[in-house]
Amino acid sequence: MAAGRLSKSAIASALAEKVGVSKKQAVLFMEEQANLAYAQAKNGFVLPGLGKLELKQRKARMGRNPATGVAIKIPAKKVVKFRVAKAAKDAILGNGAPKKAAAKKAAPKKAKKK
Repeated sequence: MAAGRLSKSAIASALAEKVGVSKKQAVLFMEEQANLAYAQAKNGFVLPGLGKLELKQRKARMGRNPATGVAIKIPAKKVVKFRVAKAAKDAILGNGAPKKAAAKKAAPKKAKKK
């Protein structure tokens, strides 16, 4: 694999080679998966091992114009969020076990003196 970001074509080539299908079929699969994700995001679309697309409702709130400092009302709106799966975090970041938690488990308990 090349260094840096993978293009759509490079991803399709890698998938096609790994799965044993044509590059055209891999591109078609990627496009159909994206279309399905767009259609189902309002219900929560899960990509196993990667994460979940969710549609969230943000409440209206007061904000501030950073240039002028004037208070403004920001209206309520819908936003799309992607929550990364724990398996993806662990694979990308390594084991991901916090050092403090590991240290607590490793420390033996002290016996109480009477």
